[in-house]
Amino acid sequence: MLRIDHLVINIDEKYQIDNDTINSIRNSGYPYEPKWGKGTKGFKASNIWIGQEYFEMIRLLKKDGGGWRKEWVEKYNKGHRGLICIIFETNDLDKDYHRLKQKRVEVTEPEFLKFKWFFNLFTRTMPWRNSYISFFEGIPLQISFQQMKDDKSRAFMEQYMVPNSTDNKINGIKTIIIKGRLTASDKRKIKNIFEDIYEKDNEIIIKLTKDQKIIFKDSNDYRADVFTYCESDELKLKEIIIENLTISNFMDKSV
Repeated sequence: MLRIDHLVINIDEKYQIDNDTINSIRNSGYPYEPKWGKGTKGFKASNIWIGQEYFEMIRLLKKDGGGWRKEWVEKYNKGHRGLICIIFETNDLDKDYHRLKQKRVEVTEPEFLKFKWFFNLFTRTMPWRNSYISFFEGIPLQISFQQMKDDKSRAFMEQYMVPNSTDNKINGIKTIIIKGRLTASDKRKIKNIFEDIYEKDNEIIIKLTKDQKIIFKDSNDYRADVFTYCESDELKLKEIIIENLTISNFMDKSV
């Protein structure tokens, strides 16, 4: 079964260099360190860790993106800011890839993430494979499935999931609500991508492992609401806004 792994967000520089913006994130319970994270001369990544899930925030330093994913670079250069991809972890990427192909979903073959660095002289290969599904028509959002190479690689990567909001009793992502102008084709694609799915009150609801949910909802504007598991009385109901995302701390597990 699928689980949310991380969300990729195109951001402006203030989320990585402006102290007031950085402190507002920290004051909501997220011990954010924007100077940490991978990057090249072409892009800078900074992560907000929430248990085993995270937000991967990307700022381009050069127009070519320095080895970052081409489609995302193109949209960034055209002005896109906000959520661009939701990446789900799966236990059998090859099986999911063939399932999607049988349903005629446009998806890339599983491959390891690679990017160039140090004047394009070296290639860095990450210990996981991804398949990317084509962008939706009505909103600038892509879905990706990901599988770690092995348990050893997973354990190695978990060492880097720091600083983590679990220190402040914010323990993971519960629900993501995606709002936007979904076309009829987009809705068919959602139903072909996901398996445990139902519709209610004009919403498409996807059930994931760990009681996680993704909800797609028709709206004139493209944005996303993320609700986290929060067990801190002090931090409950606090929220942060990162481009077109609102991230809210909730104790109510029915959300």
